[in-house]
Amino acid sequence: MKHKEVRADYDDRHITVYQAYSPAIALQALEAGTFVPPFKPDRMTWVKPSFLWMMYRCGWGLKEGQEHVLAVRVTRSGFESALRDAVLSHDRSVRKPEVRVQWDPERDLHHNALDHRSLQLGLAGATSTRYVAEWITGLTDVTPLAREVHALVRAGSLDEATALLPVERPYPLPEDVREHLGASA
Repeated sequence: MKHKEVRADYDDRHITVYQAYSPAIALQALEAGTFVPPFKPDRMTWVKPSFLWMMYRCGWGLKEGQEHVLAVRVTRSGFESALRDAVLSHDRSVRKPEVRVQWDPERDLHHNALDHRSLQLGLAGATSTRYVAEWITGLTDVTPLAREVHALVRAGSLDEATALLPVERPYPLPEDVREHLGASA
């Protein structure tokens, strides 16, 4: 495993990212097929290609305001365009960038930090609007999956829990994007 690597569920045209929201936002989004009010595109929204990192962040969908976990299918072209525009989180030379990337420790089934880092992508302003209006091709509520995997982890059935995880593999970042973000080769 490389130190900084995007691992994701993807095909030749799409990539899946994860977000967790309150019922008010998630249920409206699922009905509309994209994010609609009360979702606010002017606020920074963070997407995560790693299912387990999302589970760490939202506490298996049990944290207040993050009770619904959504798998968001987006175009690879949109995802990659956001990465090209991204500013690394530690770069403070750009005030309020529309796209921010941070590399956080990946997590295991028990939410322990692993040695390699996983990408988190923050979108705001016009980029968030494009994400909602142009890049999203589908939303799936994966809250039941999150709860099922969590129950198996609590029961100590780690092999069964692992078998239910989405298949994530190294995402082939274009060379210019990889270099821009300091990702592993």
